[in-house]
Parts: sequence; structure tokens; C-alpha cells
Amino acid sequence: MKSEVTYDDAADVEVIKGHPHGDVSRVAGEGAPAGAPADAMGCHSGADMEEAARAAGQSELLDKFRADYPVGPHDKPQSMCPAFGSLRVGLRMKRVATVLSGSACCVYGLTFVSHFYGARRSVGYVPFNSETLVTGKLFEDIRESVHELADPDRYDAIVVTNLCVPTASGVPLRLLPEEINGVRIVGIDVPGFGVPTHAEAKDVLAGAMLKYARSEAEAGPVARPVGSRTDRPTVALLGEMFPADPMMIGQMLSPMGLAAGPVLPCREWRELYAALDCSVVAAIHPFYTDTVREFKAAGRPVVGSAPVGLDGTIDWLRAIGDTFGVGEDAIATAQNAVMHAITEALSANPIEGTITLSGYEGSELLVARLLIESGAKVPYVGTACAKSPWSADDAAWLEAKGVTVKYRASLEDDCAAMEAVKPDLAIGTTPVVQKAKELGIPGLYFTNLISARPLMGVAGAGSLATVINAAIGNKDRMGKMKAFFEGVGHDDTAGVWEGAPNLRPDFRAQHQKKLDKIARAAKAAQMI
Repeated sequence: MKSEVTYDDAADVEVIKGHPHGDVSRVAGEGAPAGAPADAMGCHSGADMEEAARAAGQSELLDKFRADYPVGPHDKPQSMCPAFGSLRVGLRMKRVATVLSGSACCVYGLTFVSHFYGARRSVGYVPFNSETLVTGKLFEDIRESVHELADPDRYDAIVVTNLCVPTASGVPLRLLPEEINGVRIVGIDVPGFGVPTHAEAKDVLAGAMLKYARSEAEAGPVARPVGSRTDRPTVALLGEMFPADPMMIGQMLSPMGLAAGPVLPCREWRELYAALDCSVVAAIHPFYTDTVREFKAAGRPVVGSAPVGLDGTIDWLRAIGDTFGVGEDAIATAQNAVMHAITEALSANPIEGTITLSGYEGSELLVARLLIESGAKVPYVGTACAKSPWSADDAAWLEAKGVTVKYRASLEDDCAAMEAVKPDLAIGTTPVVQKAKELGIPGLYFTNLISARPLMGVAGAGSLATVINAAIGNKDRMGKMKAFFEGVGHDDTAGVWEGAPNLRPDFRAQHQKKLDKIARAAKAAQMI
């Protein structure tokens, strides 16, 4: 029999404490009926899970989430589990171990998708059953596992993450020791009923790590970051970017006597100290609310938007220069050094066509600016992230161009905009692209095909035209494919039928009456 694939020594530590897996799938948290299935109390249970969490003493945590990540018309995640974002941040860091506590199905899905996206690290898992959850034994299992894992020769830090059910039951990760054998312990809660998107879950872990590093720096000398150190003042870059973007930003800052600092989320713990040592923080992605709070606590000013396109680059260099107090001549020199090259790159790589754009990465407004300056018409931009002061300039610029900007956009918002506009190309999440192709409209998945390209400065100005124009050029092909498959059917009639399917709408109506009756009873129970 082939053994399980492992990627590092973390797999050698036993973090599964022998609970029968058959019992893990049935969980009773506080506020939940005994024996309730774990998936019935997941992130999409909404108010029930939040009520249970507050009853378990998690009100302060949930109030903080609500303030940092205000929900929109949809109060439940519409993308993959939000914890995927924080999980990826930890898995990308050197000498950092990751341990999850949650329902078995959740941990399986998160582990699978993390390895699907290239994580070559083992993920620790502390399961539970009804007894260990309600008696507090789960917390003891987590603490024991962390003690076994804490080897300073292998790890700088261990990240322990509570998923929905442990958070709703009040499993107190804050009571874990701050360090064990010199290994930092960072405990976070990332419930789907409190963190709306996986982008904002990145902020939960990045902010927690930065807070820990700030407390270390305030307590005394810390280790010097690995790598070269510049004598110039640095700009810390907040947001995951294409690898070439920080180098491009560094080149643009050089005429002002500045340098690009670390990118957060970072790749190793010492980079957190270098980020705190910066003079200014550039909130390239605008949703890092908790991380920005930590930078401000360290006395670091924050600048929003990004050097994207001609207008965006000129304005951003001005904002950075003014924040540093750089002279007018130096700012003008930095602006003039890129203006001509960006203008030429935009004119040499035109984009013609109407595009609707949506996503959950947080950089949607920046991409829309670049598309418009390349010549495209972009009537609608939707982002799953909340409105933020760090994207206010981008929103104002887009709205001045006649663009409708929708924060906390739902899948329904994005699809409705696409169907109303009937664009030459729809850029969005997987279901938006799927819907577009069903309508014969070319579509591109934002995460894999758009955000995985350089966007900043000269390199970004010409980076999107090839893939965008190629996709728009497929419109006739999409029309032919739609015509070819016309009549195949959808929903109940999906597939090829020799005769008409037996739909039985009477059975469906009868079942709907039962569902309506259950819903009315539940509503009446809430009013008592």
C-alpha cells in the first residue's frame, strides 16, 4: 500500500489524538443540539453559529470581525472557505508550522485545495468529537500537540487555527502559551460566519503575526532580517503581488532616494521586523485592516492605491513623496522617469472592447484602472471586499470615468451586471465565468489569469493586452460552441435525452410546501 505523501518533518509529529474518525463527523457545540451534524453547523449556518459563539464568550472576537470586515447584502461566504486565505499565508512562510482544528470535512477540503495550489507543507490536524468539544478536552489536545511540535531547530512559529465549530464553541486559543522552547505560538480564529472572504482571512493571520513581532521589537533587540539591508528609507508593500512588481516599485522609488521594503504577507518571520522598520506602508491591497492597525500602532503612516497605469502611478508617487517630505524636484524626477515609458506601453498594447470585471482578490479596482487606460470600456467593477479608505482614490477615479463600483458584490450582482451589459469579455470568479460561457460570452478567471501578472508601472502597462485581446477574439468561437450545444438542456433537462424527461412538477411542489412549513415553524420559534 502506498504511504501518504508528506512534505516536511511536521508529518512525523502525532497531532491526531486517536479519536475515532466516525465520531468526528458529528459535533455538538454550545448552542447546537446534541449530535448535530458538523456540516449543519458550518460557515453557512450564519446566525445559529454566531449565536452559539457569543454564548461561548466570543462576542469580543465577533464584534472585532464585524468592525474590521463589515458584511454586505450577503452575510455568508460565496467563495471557498475563508480560512484558505490564512492557511496559504502560513504555508508560504519558511520555518512555520500550521495546525488546524475543525470539522474533518473542512480540514480535508482546506488541505486538498492548499496542495492543489502548490503548498509543499504538511498540515497538522487536531480533530474532536462531541465529548472532547464540550468538556474542554479539545483545547488540551491542541496544547499537547503544539508542545510536541515546538522544535526550535525546525520552526520559528506555529500557527494554530480554529475553524467554525471550535470558534463557535469557544475553544480558547488565547490561553495557549505565547512561546514553547523558543517557538512562537500564534493562535487565530477564522470562522466562515465572521470572516467574509478568504482575502480578509489573510489579514487575520498577517495582523496577528505583525502584532507578535511588534511586541518582540518593543521588548528589546530582535534578529536582523536575512538578506541585503539598504541605507535608504523603505516603503513596506502590503498585499500579495506578482514577483516582478516589488522590483518595479523599487525602481520607481529610487529617484526619490527611497527603496521598496518587504512585502506582507511575508515569506519568513524576520521580514516582519524589517516591515516594522519601514518609514511608510503602501496598502497596495486595501483589505488589510488589522495589519494596518498594527503598523499605525508602530507609528507608520499608510498610503493607499498603487502605481498602476499612468494616472495611478503619477498620483501614487506624489502621495509617497509627500508622505516622506521629499522635495518637489525629486518627486517630479521620479514621475518623469516613468511617464513616457508607461504612455508608450499603453499605446503599444491597446485593448478594444467592453469588459465587466469582478473578483475577491482585492485588486479588482486596480485592474479596472489599467484596462481603462489601455482603451477598454469597463462599465462595472465588483469586489467581494468591503469599502476601504485605501481604495477610495481608485473608486473615485473609476466613478469619474462612468464605472459602477460595487463593494461586497455578490455572485448575483456580478452575474446581473454581466447579463445586462452583455460585454465582449467577462472577467470574474469561476461561477461568473461559467455563466458567461453558457451565454456565449468569453470569460477569464480573475485569480489565475489576471492577478497572476505584473500590474505595476511600466511592466504592468502592457501585461494584460495579449490575454485580454485573445479572449475577446474568441467571441465568434464561443457563439459557434453555444449554437452547437443548443438543445442539450440545463438543470433538470441537462444532457442528451432520447425522449422528454419525466419532470413531475407535482412532486416538486409538494416538497416545496414541506420546506415552507419548516421555515415558518423555525421563524415562529425565533419569535417566542
